[in-house]
Amino acid sequence: MATQHYHGSCQCGAVAYEADVDLDNTITCNCSRCQRLGSVLAFAPQDGFTLLRGEDQLTEYLFNKHVVHHLFCKTCGIEGFARGKGPDGKEMVAVNVNCLEGVDPRALHSQHYNGRDK
Repeated sequence: MATQHYHGSCQCGAVAYEADVDLDNTITCNCSRCQRLGSVLAFAPQDGFTLLRGEDQLTEYLFNKHVVHHLFCKTCGIEGFARGKGPDGKEMVAVNVNCLEGVDPRALHSQHYNGRDK
């Protein structure tokens, strides 16, 4: 599967976005945050992500090294995406695949990332 265009949102719909991601390259992570959330993540370059609505509905959570900006809806609490930098230093967006329309994240063959030991 190549990069495709998807629509995503939080549970209440206050935050909505579009993202171009490749669902063949998703990850799960066991860090203290991702494991609790059950996140399945796909990555988009900053220019492959568009926030359609809800900028004013987002609140941020930073932890550990404070380099990933975890953004979630103030109303329903869902983290639809996070912003940060990829290993190459370029701005990127980590999209929570659980929030994408028409996608069954449990059917994907995600790679596991050991964030607990980082």
